[in-house]
Amino acid sequence: MKTHTIGIIMNGVTGRMGTNQHLLRSIKAIREQGGVKLSADEVIMPDPILVGRNEAKLKDLCERSGVEKYTTDLDSVINDPHYQIYFDSQVTGRRAAAVKKAIEAGKNIYCEKPTGTSTEEALELYEICTKAGLKNGVVQDKLWLPGMLKLKRLMENDFFGEILSVRGEFGYWVFEGHSVPAQRPSWNYRKEDDGGIIVDMLCHWRYVLDHLFGKVKAVSCLGATHIEERIDEQGKPYKATADDACYATFELEGGIIAQFNSSWTTRVRRDDLLTLHVDGTKGSAVAGLRECVTQHYGNTPKPVWNPDIAQPIDFFDGWAKVPEQELFDNAFKAQWELFLKHIVIDTPFPWDLKEGAKGVQLAEKGIESWEKRCWVDVEEL
Repeated sequence: MKTHTIGIIMNGVTGRMGTNQHLLRSIKAIREQGGVKLSADEVIMPDPILVGRNEAKLKDLCERSGVEKYTTDLDSVINDPHYQIYFDSQVTGRRAAAVKKAIEAGKNIYCEKPTGTSTEEALELYEICTKAGLKNGVVQDKLWLPGMLKLKRLMENDFFGEILSVRGEFGYWVFEGHSVPAQRPSWNYRKEDDGGIIVDMLCHWRYVLDHLFGKVKAVSCLGATHIEERIDEQGKPYKATADDACYATFELEGGIIAQFNSSWTTRVRRDDLLTLHVDGTKGSAVAGLRECVTQHYGNTPKPVWNPDIAQPIDFFDGWAKVPEQELFDNAFKAQWELFLKHIVIDTPFPWDLKEGAKGVQLAEKGIESWEKRCWVDVEEL
């Protein structure tokens, strides 16, 4: 068996996403399955070292993941030639400086989003990485969610006909912390710490829209800070200075209109924490994180407006669940495997740092739209 051992510097994995999605459900899972299989006698085996600021947390993660190496000193490993990949899932404000250091050390880059605190900063990372001849990628996990893949298959089979519109609903109630502990970190709600739902979620909606439905041409966005005081990890009250909800409309190439409500201040009464409702001339579909239901033109009811009687139609009855036609892996793990193949055998990987910069650009355009209270064009980068 030929084994390609790929050293990975994993910086920032003590955070929620870094621990659960990237370390435990991706790298640990890949190692436990025997690596990424290239052929019957050839595999890629990731060999990570964990980097962070809290030694106790790093030790605990090593025990939970089976990883043997960790350090609190990035400089001590950044020039080690064994490590070909630098991965970053730190808070946004620390990302660019660390990625630049890794590029200078000749590392291939894979990192979380947002990839920078500004479009200029994010685009610079792509440019210097490309100029150095290094491979690079950004996490765009929602493209590999089972619900999104089912939508993609429907589109490939022309289920929708001409797609007219997309309506996205994302979010849930994040507790303020006064009586029930918050389930998200406090920096998410401080603008000075690069928090805010516009910066967080419009990066996601950019790649979902661009890769599934059409390039984003323009945005109209309204943000809000609905909860003005929250409780931090030390039990102290703090002023929420970042937006906790945003209401955005996007104009896409081809005339498709997309609307996304994103909120950490809403109570869920829908199929999932994220749902996409796609309407087309031949049919419609609603996809969640894992499931997808459809309604064909021939199954579409014909309601008549009459508020004086009880609604005679059960509008949920006319939808059919898309069957499980293929196996789906963890979305983060699926993209990790593609990136590792890109590193070893140079398979295509279009989700690069430029795509990450596009996400930052849309977030900035959304904030500009909110401040100016107008539509804002989204130019090609």
